[in-house]
Amino acid sequence: MNLDRRDFLRLAHAGMFALPVLAMAQEAKPADPQIKLGLVGCGGRGTWISNLFQAHGGFVFSAVADYFPDRAARAGNALGVPESCRFSGLDSGRRLMDSGVDAVVLQVPPYFFPGLAENALDRGLHIYMAKPVAIDIYGTLQIQRLKSRATAEKKVFLADYQLPRDPVNQEVAKRIQAGALGKIQMIFSSGWAGGNGYQDPPKEKGAASRLKDLVWCNDVALGGDYIVHYDVHILDAVVWAMGKRPVSAMGASAAFRPSVHGDAKDSATVIYQFEDGTLWCHQGILGAYHDWIKAGRLTASFQGTQASGCLSYAGKSYVRGGTRHFPGGVPNPEASVRKNIDDFYQNIVTGDFSNEILSRVIESNFTAVLGREAAARRRETTLDELIRENKRLTPCL
Repeated sequence: MNLDRRDFLRLAHAGMFALPVLAMAQEAKPADPQIKLGLVGCGGRGTWISNLFQAHGGFVFSAVADYFPDRAARAGNALGVPESCRFSGLDSGRRLMDSGVDAVVLQVPPYFFPGLAENALDRGLHIYMAKPVAIDIYGTLQIQRLKSRATAEKKVFLADYQLPRDPVNQEVAKRIQAGALGKIQMIFSSGWAGGNGYQDPPKEKGAASRLKDLVWCNDVALGGDYIVHYDVHILDAVVWAMGKRPVSAMGASAAFRPSVHGDAKDSATVIYQFEDGTLWCHQGILGAYHDWIKAGRLTASFQGTQASGCLSYAGKSYVRGGTRHFPGGVPNPEASVRKNIDDFYQNIVTGDFSNEILSRVIESNFTAVLGREAAARRRETTLDELIRENKRLTPCL
């Protein structure tokens, strides 16, 4: 398949295609143990990533679950899951976890992640989770506790971020951390708010209409807001490269998608501040690209006194200027997903339960929620303030 990488994220997130099955460098051998998986969330993203798990060779799907019976049935047919292990309804994830699986792949609206992760650990299961890991401070703190619990109980808990797994981005981050840019003066990052916005039809009675086809992206209590469920990719990259999270933020946000019925804001400008005073400006926009974002959506530019550097999800990453110039290249998000899947397998079979990546993911989640809250409140907001509030968002289901 010939795919313009600038379109990769939007299509993959929307589940509009299944990527071709490519060979993995470290896929499981036929003699290696197969881990019994349960897929929770059989929409576009769940269907897409299940193909990659199957291609790995170290996993076999023995159960599927989705709110919608027809989607559970379709995924069950594709994955060869018996009808007795195809679950549907709001409690389908918990019923799947009682079906004899070894691990769960969670691909549902992020509001459900903390609760499902706790359910999984209660049953002694390993966890592979999409992003973001929670939609509020309350859920992020819950994931933080569950991370410690998973390690203590010898379970693997992995959150699937792609940008930091790409070797090009890793080289750029390595040089940034080694001081190749000199003193960092400013960071600029950009999201793209899902293109023209996810469809946001009028609300109907009951939960069904908001739980399918990414409509949930428009409801803060289900998806966390656009900056949390979408822009968090590049926010995670900055936190990773800087090795720390910001302590405060200020900004503003608004909604400009063609049809607005949910309370999510699809456009935002946020200025983050680190403890040492370093500033970071993040912008999430809606609609067509403009001159300042031609470098590509989900991109971060680090401006230093000696050089500049760029991290990107699917644009070009590089270091320009200074004594450690790096011409860089274009990251491959699909290859990074495959690395995450292989890490999940290797960590389980070798007994590596450190779950180190999840620590950074938690910091990134705090950062995304801080940005949303600061932009919504339109005043300077500190992360300590939000943690003291510990606000919990609950959708009407």
